[in-house]
Amino acid sequence: MIIATPEVQDINSFSRLESLQEVYGIIWVLAPISIYVLAITIGVLVIVWLEREISAGIQQRIGPEYASPLGILQALADGTKLLFKENLLPSRGNSSLFSIGPSIAVIAILLSYSVIPFSYNLVLADLNIGIFLWIAISSIAPIGLLMSGYGSNNKYSFLGGLRAAAQSISYEIPLTLCVLSISLRVSNSLSTVDIVGAQSKYGFLGWNLWRQPIGFIVFLISSLAECERLPFDLPEAEEELVAGYQTEYSGIKFGLFYVASYLNLLVSSLFVTALYLGGSNLSIPYIFVPGLVEINKADGIFGTTIGIFITLAKTYLFLFIPITTRWTLPRLRMDQLLNLGWKFLLPISLGNLLLTTSSQLLSL
Repeated sequence: MIIATPEVQDINSFSRLESLQEVYGIIWVLAPISIYVLAITIGVLVIVWLEREISAGIQQRIGPEYASPLGILQALADGTKLLFKENLLPSRGNSSLFSIGPSIAVIAILLSYSVIPFSYNLVLADLNIGIFLWIAISSIAPIGLLMSGYGSNNKYSFLGGLRAAAQSISYEIPLTLCVLSISLRVSNSLSTVDIVGAQSKYGFLGWNLWRQPIGFIVFLISSLAECERLPFDLPEAEEELVAGYQTEYSGIKFGLFYVASYLNLLVSSLFVTALYLGGSNLSIPYIFVPGLVEINKADGIFGTTIGIFITLAKTYLFLFIPITTRWTLPRLRMDQLLNLGWKFLLPISLGNLLLTTSSQLLSL
């Protein structure tokens, strides 16, 4: 019979304490990330429901109505159906690239949410280069689409992947120049928190929308092209490429592409809200109601809840623009899309940046 000495018991208890601390540390790190992913997923389901209802109203037809009242759970039912469908692999394709492609697209978009300030004191990562991090990460998603198109061993899929890469390159440069204009004109910072804070003094009168109207229009068009929304859905064009890079996909992998498109639309709308619409700031000018400053920047659950509500309200109101655009404008040709990006939006965004820089130098 072996009897543990007090020293051995102290060592064992200390090791157990260290193990518990490691477990608690892991939980402390994963908990906010899990909450973020759950909240983002719910936001995507709301967008799907909104798009179906708005498109039904535009086309004067009845939208989803059988899956719960007003068809609220229709998107959840469709996602559950995809989970149980057979996952097919092309016999002559590259199975590794075919499987990795959808994951890269979704993960790259999910990482972009880490720099979005949902409220005054609620942001997963407040970085000094938060906007550039988003632009850099968003350029990874087309790589996943190109991998998916190449790994499918299908000419329509490969053409869709090539189109996605060309479209991303064409519209990322105007997008970046618009962000630089905001940084130079307003906050002299690339942090999303600083950009939102610089718009907080005068309510809606201090929004960057009024300071950078040309940049806002270019940013809106470029973000729609980055999201591959109509009239810029050339990588998927059903009439030309069957379904583009999604042609050979089924089951959960097809569901990942479907979710990725709406994740990208939501994150673009959130960045429009943060960059041009004041983010979580109240729209009422503080010069009329001075007490709103304390309410908007209040710590605790109350202030955070108010900020989240304001951010989401602005975001979902803005979403009416891309949703109605999808169901009202015809699709462009590929040459028209590239000409719009390189010959029109790029010179305009560059001129807007030069104009902003000149005004800043004159104000010194």
